Amino acid sequence: MRESSFIKRNLHRWKKIQEEPTEDPDEMAERFTALLDDLAYAKTFYSHSKVTHYINGMAGGIFQRIYSSHQGEKNRFSNFFYYQLPLLIRKHHRLFLFTFCYFLLICIIGAFSAAHDETFVRGVLGDEYVNMTEQNIANGDPFGVYKDQNPGYMWLRIAFNNIKVSMFCFVFGIALSAGTLWVLLQNGIMLGSFQYFFFSKGLGWASVLVIWVHGTLEISSIIIAGTAGMILGNSILFPGTHTRKDSLKRGAKEGLKIIVALIPIFMVAAFLESFITRHTSMPIAISISILALSLTFIVWYFVIYPIKVQRKGYRLDMEGKLIKPVQL
Repeated sequence: MRESSFIKRNLHRWKKIQEEPTEDPDEMAERFTALLDDLAYAKTFYSHSKVTHYINGMAGGIFQRIYSSHQGEKNRFSNFFYYQLPLLIRKHHRLFLFTFCYFLLICIIGAFSAAHDETFVRGVLGDEYVNMTEQNIANGDPFGVYKDQNPGYMWLRIAFNNIKVSMFCFVFGIALSAGTLWVLLQNGIMLGSFQYFFFSKGLGWASVLVIWVHGTLEISSIIIAGTAGMILGNSILFPGTHTRKDSLKRGAKEGLKIIVALIPIFMVAAFLESFITRHTSMPIAISISILALSLTFIVWYFVIYPIKVQRKGYRLDMEGKLIKPVQL
């Protein structure tokens, strides 16, 4: 049978299954069995066609509803981090790339401005911080600021501040994404001028080996939080086929999931800054190892792993619920 004839013959039934879900166990079982027959036929004759993935998605959705009562609550937490969050990230990969490029551009502008205006760094970082750092440099301890406070208190204070910034990034997205872009602009200008300040003092690479021990996770998480804000704002700007209200609800839910997932990363970044970064004379190999592990985690979990999960056939339905691939 030609693929077009196969689709024409079954399309009405597929649309009914998709548009008129049922909670009746017998009806679901009947639909699931029929879809398995369709899927087996499609995999045999049209294995690489979109219609095969379409049928697989519907069958997977029904499979999840039929057997969800047997899975209980214990899998929800692991499913969120193993499948749902990566699939959500994959859905917005282009937006993640845009946010990263925007933040990087702002950092470059901040560094460029600091290089061409001696007063710029003081205007951004404040006279008090610049004077303190210059005094620390003169005393032979340029990163002494990380040693001044009790590490436990410092951990909680930094974690709270970073989580607060991430919430601002997200919530301000309600202003049609402009609020999120503004928060990222402020932080990008600050980071660019801050990093240039140390390079101008001949401490550029030393600052990378010290500050980016915690900064890799911290800055990456702020960029990701910015993406969550963009998701919220874009849900208003580009509702697609949904009403603007429904689109906003969906965008808020998706963005909030990302923000919640960032909390443990912020906690780890704050721990590194409070307990590890203060050891500014640690061996270079240890600094590079921590930095490399942090960067590897970010790239793997937020770039590579979501692609792998999607290629395995896992999907999210319209409500954000996980649809697992059906194995024949």
